[in-house]
Amino acid sequence: MADKVSLATEGGVAVVTLNAPEARNALTNETIDELAEALAECRSGRMRAVVLTGSGNAFCSGADLREFYSWLELGEEEFSTQVHDIADRIHTKVIERIRSLPKPVIASVNGVAAGAGAAIALACDFRIASEEARFFLAFANIGATADSGSTYYLPRLMGQAKAMEIYLMKQPMSAQACLEAGLFNRVCAADKLGEHTMEIAHQLASGPTAAYGRVKGLMDRSWTQDLHIQLKEEAEMLGASGLTHDFQEGVRAFIEKRAPEYTGE
Repeated sequence: MADKVSLATEGGVAVVTLNAPEARNALTNETIDELAEALAECRSGRMRAVVLTGSGNAFCSGADLREFYSWLELGEEEFSTQVHDIADRIHTKVIERIRSLPKPVIASVNGVAAGAGAAIALACDFRIASEEARFFLAFANIGATADSGSTYYLPRLMGQAKAMEIYLMKQPMSAQACLEAGLFNRVCAADKLGEHTMEIAHQLASGPTAAYGRVKGLMDRSWTQDLHIQLKEEAEMLGASGLTHDFQEGVRAFIEKRAPEYTGE
């Protein structure tokens, strides 16, 4: 990987780190491309869980407004085109890739998560945050509509009224407030974030990760399917799981009263 994003592995865990602390890990076109490349590498079967985090004191501050400022010189229509295109790149290369990964993705929110950075955290399957983290939708502060999936995930996680309040009031939320609202799964001391993140990541990586991936897809599709279709897909996925080592091992281990040994296959 190049220097804007790093990818490291520890056992079956991939750790993807946004690596531009001087810019609070803001998203430029270059950073988006590197993050997309890292997420593509995480499809490897040897990586059974993924951690996404930031370097320095920020998770991700969203799109780099210095690029937006430079585009103003291009005129109204070109400015609009450039803004549309970077949003589309974040959507297709980051948000959709996170959701399409057939394995758990953990957001380890080490600091501010703002704008598209907040939305990236929401797109992950599990969010653990430092008690010093802040969640800030931020879009309305610059007169922008919300993007990067934030209008999809926020209403589903906390209801439309509260989601609109977060957008309209333009105020950062503390880690504790996010925990109470259901946006974060866990909050811990800043100096324990890395340790607790990796504990969760290794726990997930040692589990039946193929089943995790199938359930991730089922839950995503449940928003647009009726109950009959959802039930049919659940039966199909359960049948497919019956062909896997992990499901068969889980049944054997349960009957034999021992801990299962999952391989992700």
